[in-house]
Amino acid sequence: MISELAPLAPGVSDELRAAVQRRFETTLSELVSLASIPGIAWEAFDASELERSAKAVAELAAAAGLEGVEILRAPRPDGQPGGPAVVARRPPQPGKPTVLLYAHHDVQPPGDPALWESEPFVPEERGGRLYGRGTADDKAGVMVHLAAWHAVSETLGDAAGVGVTLFVEGEEEHGSPSFRAFLETYRERLAADVIVVADSANWAIGVPALTTSLRGLVDATVSVSVLTHSVHSGVFGGPILDAPTILARLIATLHDDEGNVAIPGLVVAADPDVDYPEDQYRSDAGVLDGVRLAGSGSVAARLWARPALSVIGIDVPSVAVASNTIQASARAKISMRLAPGQDPDAAMEALRHHVEANVPFGARVEFTPGERGSAYRADTDSPAARLALDALREAWGTDPVQMGMGGSIPFVADLKEVFPDAEVLITGVEDPDSRAHSANESLHLGEFERCIVAEALLLAALGSAEG
Repeated sequence: MISELAPLAPGVSDELRAAVQRRFETTLSELVSLASIPGIAWEAFDASELERSAKAVAELAAAAGLEGVEILRAPRPDGQPGGPAVVARRPPQPGKPTVLLYAHHDVQPPGDPALWESEPFVPEERGGRLYGRGTADDKAGVMVHLAAWHAVSETLGDAAGVGVTLFVEGEEEHGSPSFRAFLETYRERLAADVIVVADSANWAIGVPALTTSLRGLVDATVSVSVLTHSVHSGVFGGPILDAPTILARLIATLHDDEGNVAIPGLVVAADPDVDYPEDQYRSDAGVLDGVRLAGSGSVAARLWARPALSVIGIDVPSVAVASNTIQASARAKISMRLAPGQDPDAAMEALRHHVEANVPFGARVEFTPGERGSAYRADTDSPAARLALDALREAWGTDPVQMGMGGSIPFVADLKEVFPDAEVLITGVEDPDSRAHSANESLHLGEFERCIVAEALLLAALGSAEG
């Protein structure tokens, strides 16, 4: 816990900003090298590239002057080893706090190469942005931590005071299956007064944000069957509906006519104070002209304070191989985001009950639960949060937004459970056009530099505080 705050010495802010600027081209070069490694934690991809990514992060951490650099693992629930994580430290001066700096080095698969305007793993700078898989999510987060520490150590040396523990995970995009075991196994190495999670986004280019709430997550696979085997649609069509049609009718019950999630019993949180104009949302999300937005209430409330449900995959024959056949079975993967305050186990059971109660025409249905993660709400009156907001304000020259995030970072709840006295700050390098997880992912380089300055200011300010 942070007990006492003290202002930075005169001139330190300017010195930190200058240190970030002097090294920025080197930082950018290091990011390009790191983002060139296709480290993907999914079993279908080359595991050696994930190892290479971890080793590259470890080398960068050592070059930044951090000590005891290790590549560590913990077992997943199925007993298999988890992804390689990098841990490195710089001990605090007596009486000073320790900050855990979290990011992840694994990335999403690139997806359809035809959708990319440049090679996913050959980062390319265009128009002030760096394009490539992982340039924003989350190898830029790794580099913000390292570059900020470079600036602080160069400017303040031992006078920095603050202790730093770097924790760069290697399987976040695969759902962090070994995360809780990793925290339990290496609890003493990771213990900290403040935890900075660099895996979120800012409000807009030129406007920073501190993420103060996250939605939770559950997902499940729903399979429907109507026949023991597929049959000729001419000979048997009419009395029986095919499984894709049954599945479509079931999916249609998941929302009401306005597009609100129609599953009874789900939590709805209080509406946020921040407004997200509809025209800005439509532009940020790339909504086509004429498409009506779903749901009721403000856009910010629909994004951050209410459940949302998407069908993220369907298994049926593709059009390219379609035949005149009544399909016996079909399945879909359903992903549901949860409002803060929602218990994910209760949400999973609500989804299961709805699916089983609404399958049409007596079709056979199988519900297979998947991932689940808790929502999060921050205490923005905490000392560390106040320091973070001040650092963002100074780095950008404008007031930061305290924003919710429609996405989920389930491991934040694990961090709070294992380290209940630590203050968690969620920051990020993305902007509304970063397109994380999508083709043409990119990083705005001006915002990247300001993120580094803000974290350097935060670390220096924490070094002036009492732990």
